[in-house]
Amino acid sequence: MSDTLHPLAPHELPAFLAAADGSDNLMTMVVILLILLLLVIGNFYLKLHALPERMAHRKSHTQLQIITVLALLALFTHNNIFWVAALLLAVVKFPDFITPLNSIAKSLATLAKGDSSEELIKEEGHRTIEAETEDEGHETGENENA
Repeated sequence: MSDTLHPLAPHELPAFLAAADGSDNLMTMVVILLILLLLVIGNFYLKLHALPERMAHRKSHTQLQIITVLALLALFTHNNIFWVAALLLAVVKFPDFITPLNSIAKSLATLAKGDSSEELIKEEGHRTIEAETEDEGHETGENENA
């Protein structure tokens, strides 16, 4: 073949065409861009799925394990209802029912044992009655002196 170009051929080829040696600069750049884009989108996706878990961990939520399991189920099954449920559990603060119930149970156990609880109640009642009579005595004594 001859080294001369055909008279109708363009003298400068566009940069997006592959060179004769097989290197394709445009394809190399697109592959690098796609890999970086995939990493960024994947990172965002995983951070978004971990959002309820992070919120619950920051608040020291009591249902942290349930929220974590729901977030993982949403991640692996792609069912968004699990993620929404985890987010709602992380955001909503449930009232503390356990502490008052434990206090009531402890009080009932003490009363059921009979560990001088009746004597304690009688003593408290007796002290209250004595205090009331002393207050009345002071009031009447002050009125008599005046």
